[in-house]
Amino acid sequence: MSESETARTEPSSGFAVDVPGFAGPFRLLADLVLEQKVDVCDVPIAIVTDRFLAYAKEAERWNLEEATWFLAICAILLELKLARLTPRRVEPDEEDIVGGSPDLLYARSLELRAFRKVAVDLARRLEDEAGYSARDVGPGPEFSRLYPDPLAAVTAADLAAFASRLLRPPPAVDLSHVTPIRYTVSEAMTAVQERFASFDGRQASFRELVADCEDRIHVVVRFLAILELYREGKVELQQAPTFGEIEVEWTG
Repeated sequence: MSESETARTEPSSGFAVDVPGFAGPFRLLADLVLEQKVDVCDVPIAIVTDRFLAYAKEAERWNLEEATWFLAICAILLELKLARLTPRRVEPDEEDIVGGSPDLLYARSLELRAFRKVAVDLARRLEDEAGYSARDVGPGPEFSRLYPDPLAAVTAADLAAFASRLLRPPPAVDLSHVTPIRYTVSEAMTAVQERFASFDGRQASFRELVADCEDRIHVVVRFLAILELYREGKVELQQAPTFGEIEVEWTG
């Protein structure tokens, strides 16, 4: 008796299944499917998975190695089952195309005869043209006097028009839709330090730090400056509730 057969005859205390046509350890069922002794289409993988989840809910039966093996085997079984159930593309042969009709067979023979004739004609032409080669060089220098002068028809007025077109300054780009940068992060960091210096304590709210801002963009840049100071370790930020007041403490 081989080792695999011996392993199958030994009793197993692991996960067991009871499906149509089989009752016993799931490992034995997986081995039979992989050896093509049981049709994978007859194994209800969804039912087996539900039973394994119910089996694994008990803490004393939970085994990481067994769960990993179960997932790997189920993936293989799903792939095999999908390959069995998915229709395969079969290339039609000559008999399927003509369908046994003598008219279609005769038309097919005429097409084949035409293709053979064209193939013979192409082979003959390739053989005849094999002795010719293209010339990749131009005429010699002795023929240079025959070349037309490209500047013969160009006048001084044409040159002046070309020069004015090339030297003309490019048109100005309209940047009215772009918001100009009037306030930088470095300036905002300096403003934050000055605001802390004007307070009595070392702690203030974000609302107090941006009270002197005139535009919304200044508030945004001041917020970015506080984040930069926080990254440098000069301030500490606290916000108890969501969307609540941001408390800033100066530690630099």
